[in-house]
Amino acid sequence: MDAGAMLLSKTGTPPVPMQPYTGTVGTRTDRELAQSLSRMANLNEATGTAMGAPAATGFRSAKHTPQEWHESNYGKYYQSFSDRDNAERLRHESKQLSNETQALTQRTQSDVTKKLAERMHDINFWKFELNREVEEMIEETDLLCAEKKRLENALDATEIPMKIARDNLDCRARRQNIDLVGDKVELALNKEVEIVSKVQDLLRRTIQNSDRQIKLNRGAKHKLTMDWSDKVQAYAIDEKCSNLNNNSTEIQYKEGSAKLDASQSTPESWAEFSHDNIVRAEHEKMASQELRKLIDQILTDTSNDMREQCNTVNTEFAKRIEEMNDSKTKMENHLHKTVEEIASMEQNIRDLEKAIKDKEAPMKVAQTRLDHRTYRPNTELCRDPAQFRTVQEVGEIQNSIDQLEQKLAESRASLKDLMDTRMTLEKEIAVKKNSIFIDRDKCLKFRTRYPSTSRLVGYQ
Repeated sequence: MDAGAMLLSKTGTPPVPMQPYTGTVGTRTDRELAQSLSRMANLNEATGTAMGAPAATGFRSAKHTPQEWHESNYGKYYQSFSDRDNAERLRHESKQLSNETQALTQRTQSDVTKKLAERMHDINFWKFELNREVEEMIEETDLLCAEKKRLENALDATEIPMKIARDNLDCRARRQNIDLVGDKVELALNKEVEIVSKVQDLLRRTIQNSDRQIKLNRGAKHKLTMDWSDKVQAYAIDEKCSNLNNNSTEIQYKEGSAKLDASQSTPESWAEFSHDNIVRAEHEKMASQELRKLIDQILTDTSNDMREQCNTVNTEFAKRIEEMNDSKTKMENHLHKTVEEIASMEQNIRDLEKAIKDKEAPMKVAQTRLDHRTYRPNTELCRDPAQFRTVQEVGEIQNSIDQLEQKLAESRASLKDLMDTRMTLEKEIAVKKNSIFIDRDKCLKFRTRYPSTSRLVGYQ
């Protein structure tokens, strides 16, 4: 079966049989001529003489015989008949082949158009999926950028607690004397500095992780966008190809366009490429979502830790201020009593001085009496009871003066101690007032600027 018959057999149309030629040649029909030519051919084969060759191979004249003339004519008739028969058969086969190839070309073109439509459907499907994934990735990246902004705001907000804690420590370093003590407030402030420092380190590391994840998200989104852009171009090209037909003005010969390039992808690798891009983007999106949850948890925990420590420090400050107020009040009470005692002691000293001064006249009287009695004449200079009693009086007065002077010295020493105690108490009260001023008026007032919980979690 020839190629044309094979093409027709695919369409289901049976081949048309060739009809014998029934025309006339000269006065004979073609059938009669064909039979006569066939008999002559058989005769020539039997006698071994080729048709159209001279009968005698030896010497002959230039003229042909009538037999040769008839044979030559019959040969021309037969050749004409054979050429016409071949031409007619060839025309029929050509027309049949033309119809078959036209039908095949139309079917093939329709099939290609259908394949292009299917391909456009596949491209449109992946284009939709890629576009949806790009939009989700953009949304996720924007959310992650917002969480990163919260981290940066929270990190900026931690500078205030750090400044407050360090300022409190610097202020409390200016406490004086015994009040410069490593109390619970100082321990709480040092712990607050430590907590804020750790929070800042954690926030900085989390910001770095956010930057890396944002870069990964944008990288995945870039691949999705490039894939989507390629599919948009491919869709436009295939749509243009599907709209081409035999009457299009753009069609022309393109040599080498039917060659297959080894670098071309297969439908499987083409679909796998987009699928891998989407899977990679989904992976980065899930990682981004987990990071956002972690960021929110970190901000909540760190803000709670700092606020809790801030409340602890404030409580310790309140206790310490109350304790110092109590101590200052007690010292003020003791100072008041000491001042009263100093006044009493000063009066006592004045009384002792007056008492000593009051002993001068009796001493003078007794000593004058004794002196006058030394002038008694002769035996009248007698150590009589009056003499003994006067001498005893002088001794008693002197003894009283000595005792008063001793008490006066003790009182003056006591007054000095009281004055020293008053000075010490006044200094201690001043120290307590300074400590209370530092803790209450400087530290606690500055701590009122402590950021709120909303600012510590990154909200403005």
